[in-house]
Amino acid sequence: MTEKLSDRSVLEPLLDNGWVLDDGRDAMRKTFKFKNFVDAFGFMTRAAIWAEKWNHHPEWSNVYNRVEVVLITHDVDGLSELDVKLAKKMDALCA
Repeated sequence: MTEKLSDRSVLEPLLDNGWVLDDGRDAMRKTFKFKNFVDAFGFMTRAAIWAEKWNHHPEWSNVYNRVEVVLITHDVDGLSELDVKLAKKMDALCA
């Protein structure tokens, strides 16, 4: 069973890398910017494969070269290790 994140220190590297805590709920968000729509959509496709593999799906939207991502674990109504894992993977996919 997934549990709410207890050690918040694991968020520090993510916050240093552009993730921000979401006002009003225990979630985090980041805007990824790409050269064009194809690159943005490619990122979403690669991230979706991992999200599906881990059965942990982001809240996200895409407008042209931007992908807005919000991570939260709905089962615990807050952040969990799954969110940290997916955020790290998304950052790596952009590296």
